[in-house]
Amino acid sequence: MSGDVGQRLCALDEIEDGGSAGFAVAKPDGAMIGVMVIRQGDKVFVYENSCPHIGSPLDFEPGQFLDLDREFIICSTHGALFKIEDGFCISGPCMGDNLTPIKAECRDGAVYALIS
Repeated sequence: MSGDVGQRLCALDEIEDGGSAGFAVAKPDGAMIGVMVIRQGDKVFVYENSCPHIGSPLDFEPGQFLDLDREFIICSTHGALFKIEDGFCISGPCMGDNLTPIKAECRDGAVYALIS
């Protein structure tokens, strides 16, 4: 567990297993950024909600970041596919790039973003 308290995003059980959700978080300078949380069991993968290709948000509708099979994160703008576990782009105009990871942890049944 980190020494940083972090920003509470939600209760883990508010995101269905295999699902996703989006949130706005404050950076230390006060600027707000969008983040996505992908849940797989008791693990969460958190990334900045910004496509490395052109910086657009990835969700088709608020909180919907996954392809139909829930196997990959998909960009709503150009259909780029990213691996959930590391944010690596395997298909699309930004192939070979990565989503920007956000440090996060689950504790006491909740998801926290550790923004520094």
